[in-house]
Amino acid sequence: MIVLLIFFFIVDGVASQLHYSVPEEQDHGTFVGNIAEDLGLDITKLSSRKFQIVPSSRTPYLEVNLENGALFVNEKIDREQICKQSATCLLHLEVFLENPLELFRVEIEVMDINDNPPSFPETDITVEITESATPGTRFPVESAFDPDVGTNSLRSYDLTTNNYFYLDVQTQGDGNKFAELVLEKPLDREQQAVHRYVLTAVDGGLPQRTGTALLLVKVLDSNDNVPAFDQSVYSVSMPENAPVGTLVIQLNATDLDEGTNGEVVYSFSSRNSARVRELFNIDPRTGRIEVIGEVDYEESNTHQIYVQGKDLGPNAVPSHCKVLVKLIDVNDNAPEISFSTVTESVSEQAAPGTVIALLSVTDRDSAENGQVHCEILGEVPFKLKSSFKNYYTIVTDGALDRENADSYTITIVAKDKGAPSLATSKSIKVQVSDENDNAPRFLQTIYDVYVTENNVPGAYIYAVSAVDPDIGQNAYISYSILECDIQGMSVFTYVSINSENGYLYALRSFDYEQLKDFSFMVQAQDSGTPELTSNATVNVIIVDQNDNAPSVIAPVGKNGTAREHLPRSAEPGFLVTRIVAMDADDGENARLSYSILKGNELGMFRMDWRTGELRTARRVSGKRDPNHPYNLLIEVRDHGQPPLSSTASVIVTLVDSIVEGHSGERGSSKAKENSLDLTLILIIALGSVSFIFLLAMIVLAIRCQKDKKMSLHTCLNSDCCLCCRTCCSRQARGRKKKLSKSDIMLVQSTNVTSTAQVPVEESGSFNSHHQNQNYCYQTKQRAELSYLVDRPRRVNSSAFQEADIVSSKDSGHGDSEQGDSDHDATNRGHSSGADLFSNCTEECKALGHSDRCWMPSFVSPDGRQGADYRSNLHVPGMDSVPDTEVFDTQEQTGDRSFSTFGKEKSHHGTLERKEFDALLSNTRAPFKPPYLTRKRIC
Repeated sequence: MIVLLIFFFIVDGVASQLHYSVPEEQDHGTFVGNIAEDLGLDITKLSSRKFQIVPSSRTPYLEVNLENGALFVNEKIDREQICKQSATCLLHLEVFLENPLELFRVEIEVMDINDNPPSFPETDITVEITESATPGTRFPVESAFDPDVGTNSLRSYDLTTNNYFYLDVQTQGDGNKFAELVLEKPLDREQQAVHRYVLTAVDGGLPQRTGTALLLVKVLDSNDNVPAFDQSVYSVSMPENAPVGTLVIQLNATDLDEGTNGEVVYSFSSRNSARVRELFNIDPRTGRIEVIGEVDYEESNTHQIYVQGKDLGPNAVPSHCKVLVKLIDVNDNAPEISFSTVTESVSEQAAPGTVIALLSVTDRDSAENGQVHCEILGEVPFKLKSSFKNYYTIVTDGALDRENADSYTITIVAKDKGAPSLATSKSIKVQVSDENDNAPRFLQTIYDVYVTENNVPGAYIYAVSAVDPDIGQNAYISYSILECDIQGMSVFTYVSINSENGYLYALRSFDYEQLKDFSFMVQAQDSGTPELTSNATVNVIIVDQNDNAPSVIAPVGKNGTAREHLPRSAEPGFLVTRIVAMDADDGENARLSYSILKGNELGMFRMDWRTGELRTARRVSGKRDPNHPYNLLIEVRDHGQPPLSSTASVIVTLVDSIVEGHSGERGSSKAKENSLDLTLILIIALGSVSFIFLLAMIVLAIRCQKDKKMSLHTCLNSDCCLCCRTCCSRQARGRKKKLSKSDIMLVQSTNVTSTAQVPVEESGSFNSHHQNQNYCYQTKQRAELSYLVDRPRRVNSSAFQEADIVSSKDSGHGDSEQGDSDHDATNRGHSSGADLFSNCTEECKALGHSDRCWMPSFVSPDGRQGADYRSNLHVPGMDSVPDTEVFDTQEQTGDRSFSTFGKEKSHHGTLERKEFDALLSNTRAPFKPPYLTRKRIC
């Protein structure tokens, strides 16, 4: 076996050609060659590079092992069946690999073996020779046929040795051998009418094969002229696909004899193949050869027709000629497109030049009719590149964007150069696979969300939405809120978002009076790789509700009733008083109107509904009894929906002169009311009071710090009778609590006339370190003690890390339990008002008093101890409204006390008339509460 390796290198990848040879008739599995080794390929990478045969070149006779590249015989190859009489017999395979693309052309030559002996058309060959034939006359003998080629084909003929004939073997121009029987000695029919010889055909193979036939020579009576053709070989040309009946040639043979001996009959020689008899026909009388079948240039471009002419005389001797028919190719075959491999999808981020498909284009025609030009139809981002001979690759020719086009139909048009030109087209569809190249995009960059206050926690408030033009996981969007602080608290305590649909929910009930608006950012994130995000701003605007009733702040009265004086001589329009009210709401909800609800049945007064000024509508009747004052019920109503209102009682007493009572203060106050806002006065006054109180506490802290070194015994026997716990006692607590001012409000509701000793702890700002200070107060007049501690809204605030200054065991909610300070206070025995620590043991006193005895027991003037000190303790709920300023005032008479928290309807305590008038008359004078006057510090 001879193996020839021929390599051809071309542009655009690697392409080469291998040449193998294999004898025919080999068994299945016969090894031909190893394509991978001969090409120098890495056998271990054949599978990963998808080593395979181009489908259009596949043949059933050969097979390739795609794992190791071995080429072997799949089924027996009969060269004579495949290639007929062709001098060379070639089979072709195309194989290719991917990553990178490499195409190889393999040519396998099927070598002929001497597997066929020569054979004659018939086993008996009859030759009729007239007895008048002279020696040297030649008589053609039917030729044998050997399908083998080359040296294995027919080489010579042999004839049985005799005295009358010998064989003359000649070679035609096409290489075929034929034999002629030559007469050596005259024949005598009367002596021997029939001669029998064995005609043997011998080929040139090794070993030689032979074929035999019986040659019968019949001696006839004399017809001494044979027909003669003009030429021994005729050559004609005709186009392929010629219609049936087309004339090929008109033959003519002449015979010098007369009559029937000169009449010639034409016929096809027995040497013609069956295919020639299917395509052509000859008229026996005229010698006209016509087309009777479909002549196809692509099947065979030439045909040889053997014709014999024989006269009708006795002992007729036939003559022979050959007609060579050459077909002319016409452009009757359109190009054929065959795709070897096609990529179903390509990434939208594929680089230009990425291979999409491999295809081949063939045309069965020849010359220009078989020359093909290929192109891609339409404007698509792909192009054709010539790869090897008639092979092409489709590659990307620009950027792809799935969002603009998710698929492309690529149409290949192949057109030959014949006349007329023929074309064919074939289409493939390529999907563009998605890449995460688009970030989610919100429909709005800024969302304004309006939420009415007092909403239900957990209520839906809005929905943000984003879109992503990608698909699949690249377009799956999840929503989240970016971390930020709102009034010192995480945004996650205010709102939440559904990560799947972008629905926003309020996590708390909003209060317009405390928070009018806030902003945060939401983020949309897809699930692609890498993940892409975008942000949008959400502005939450709290819409006010009419949830606060007006609160009357002036005039200040006792028990909610103000007293005003009206001189009998007052003219109509006299300003009696001005009602001042406030509303915590906003807009129309805070616009107030004033009216007289009751007590003005006689029309004595008129009320300005806008300013709240109460004036006389007419003169006071002289018959009016001064002991019967006017009891007016004033209503203040806002303009919300629904409207809310509050009332205030004003008692107008008739006096003879404006000088009576507090006329001096009233005149001074009313002279300034048009120029000074009452609200501003109150704010300044309260600020002054707070500043004085803070200053006093600082002074007390400094004084008591100096006295800390006093012995416990001396302190217990001193006038104050009380020294507060030291810092160490507080640090010794086993459990710490976090309370602030709003947690506990302790109010003394009885008049204390005796000396009261109260422990007080002062703390600085929430960020400063707390220090225990010991204060003792000895009052000489009625003391109104009020402790107000705001309760924190959030128990986890870092601002309240210090321990509870009241009791480490108190629950902070006013409930007593066994062992805590509340329980101890309620179960104390009767003690005198002078000793506030009756439960203290000697050990307790020596240790500076324990948690069980530090709370003072307030004793009423009659000497009875209260059932429970919690009657003076008010603890707001943990979930109360946000911290608000609280006014707590107790009448000096001890009739009633009240406190107000948050946004509940305000009940303001009543200051003494002199104090309120003093506030109105002189804002620069700092307000000094009664309990800060006349005290002694121990």
